[in-house]
Amino acid sequence: MSRAEVTVLGAGIFGLSVAWACVRRGARVRVIDPNGVAAGSSGGIVGALAPHTPERWTDKKQFQLDSLLMAKDFWDDVARASGLPTGYGRLGRLQPVADEAALALAKLRAGSARTLWGDAAEWRVEAAPDGWCPTAPMGQVIFDTLSARLHPRQACLALAGAIVEMGGEIMRDGAQEGAVVHATGVAGLASMSAQHTREVGNGVKGQAVLLDYAADGLPQLYFDGLHVVPHADGTVAIGSTSERYFEAPASTDAQLDDVLARAVAGVPLLGEAKIIARWAGVRPRARTRAPMLGQHPFEKGAYVVNGGFKIGFGMAPKIAQVMADLVLDDVDHIPPDFQAEKSL
Repeated sequence: MSRAEVTVLGAGIFGLSVAWACVRRGARVRVIDPNGVAAGSSGGIVGALAPHTPERWTDKKQFQLDSLLMAKDFWDDVARASGLPTGYGRLGRLQPVADEAALALAKLRAGSARTLWGDAAEWRVEAAPDGWCPTAPMGQVIFDTLSARLHPRQACLALAGAIVEMGGEIMRDGAQEGAVVHATGVAGLASMSAQHTREVGNGVKGQAVLLDYAADGLPQLYFDGLHVVPHADGTVAIGSTSERYFEAPASTDAQLDDVLARAVAGVPLLGEAKIIARWAGVRPRARTRAPMLGQHPFEKGAYVVNGGFKIGFGMAPKIAQVMADLVLDDVDHIPPDFQAEKSL
């Protein structure tokens, strides 16, 4: 390959998505990650692409909405280019309604969704279905048609394959050439914090479990703070914890046992399912909780894309677009609250 025009450091969801957006625009792209593709939290198992509630609208919520609506075309293109599955499917989400107050709020949000989401998606209150549904005390559930799912590790491997098919490079070591984009997750946040006077961001551990239970084609579930996500490969993922303080980043413990117990209490159908895998990883959370995008605050001439935390996969299509605009065309469409200096 001739000299790279863009070098992306980090082969997680943000780095690969930015690289894909750049290579599709004809740039010569190199991705470097000493640990390989999806070695960090992007190699997880849950993959819930769920929207913010349709109320108290902000630039962040609009950005996420735009990204969720871009997702089908984005992941279809990745699958076509790579020949690999991503696990993407926009199948919606069910949430039980807990009480009268929650029912009134859910109906209010249905109206605001019609205004804010337009014809793109619905937020409906309806009778709880039989079978695949969390326990619903009121007999009512919220069903939104905007939520989608994908398989995080499969999606990253497909992105990597698509980049290579389009002429890009993915390597564990190599020269940094052209525009350099730092997409290095938790390590990148720690590095920036060490160069600053206070913490720029931190890692938050999450634990999740994968069950052998075929529910493909059914919506994901959200209840008791849990995401229950049916994947296309005949598995169901359940997650996750949010641990600010932890000692063993890659180990699971009794907190995951509690997650599974709560999931089975809400959906007894899962009680007999075999556990395929227990997973733990550390997700990068910027100080503001919003993604950290734009000019790198400590590396002159370089760029940063970090802080995906729990919404990185959902935000990835739109983040890839605005970062490619900035890196390739020097056009800044990054929302003010996402600008890197906000986390300083």
